[in-house]
Amino acid sequence: MIGVTENLRIVSDLLHSAAIEAGRDPAGVRLLAVSKKQPLEKIREAHAGGQCDFGENFVQEGVEKIETLADLDLTWHFIGHLQSNKTRVVAEYFDWVHTIDKLKTARRLSEQRPDKLPPLNVCLQVNVDDEDSKSGVLPAAVPELAAACAELSGLRLRGLMCLPAIRDDFEEQRKPFATLRELRNQITQSGIEMDTLSMGMTADYRAAIFECATIVRIGTALFGARN
Repeated sequence: MIGVTENLRIVSDLLHSAAIEAGRDPAGVRLLAVSKKQPLEKIREAHAGGQCDFGENFVQEGVEKIETLADLDLTWHFIGHLQSNKTRVVAEYFDWVHTIDKLKTARRLSEQRPDKLPPLNVCLQVNVDDEDSKSGVLPAAVPELAAACAELSGLRLRGLMCLPAIRDDFEEQRKPFATLRELRNQITQSGIEMDTLSMGMTADYRAAIFECATIVRIGTALFGARN
C-alpha cells in the first residue's frame, strides 16, 4: 500500500505539472492537505515529507490536533462552515479561515483574535453557482463584504474561496473558477489587496490551477480513506 510520503510526492508532482501546463510558476500553487478525520501519525508523516499546511473542517477535532501536534511547525486552516458560537476558539487557535460569508462572523473573529497573535488570515467563501445547499456569499455582494472585512484590525483579508458544483468536463470546470478569479481582480482593482484564490480539489484541481488558484485542497488522494 502506498503511504502518505509517496502520495505527497505524487500529488505535488501533479500540481507542479498542471502549473507548468497552465504557464504558471509552480511555486505559486500551495497544497493544503485536508486532514479532517485523519489520524495524527499521517499528519506527522506528511510533515516529515515537507507538508506544512493542513485544513480542518470541525472545530473541536482541529483544536485537539493543533494542541497535540504543537511540537511541529504547522499552519492550520479552518475550512468548514463556521458557526457564530465557535468563532472564539477558531480565532485563538487557527492561522487561516477560508469560509467567511457574513460580516458578523468576520467581526467576531477580529474582536476575538488574541493580541499576541498576528491578524487571522481569511478568505471569503463565494457561492459561485447560487446553490441552496452550500454556504457562501453571492458574487454580487462580495465587493461590499470585502471592503468591510479589510477594515477589521484582527483580520488580514487574503482572498476568495469557492466550492463549485461538480462538473466532469474540463472547460465547464474552469467556468466557476474563472468567475472567482475575475471577481478577485475586480476587487483588487478597487484598491483592496488580495493575493489568494482558494479553489480546486482532487477532481478539478487542473481547472482551478488554469484559472490561477493559489491554494488547492487535497485530502483523500493524499491521506487515503478517512476513518
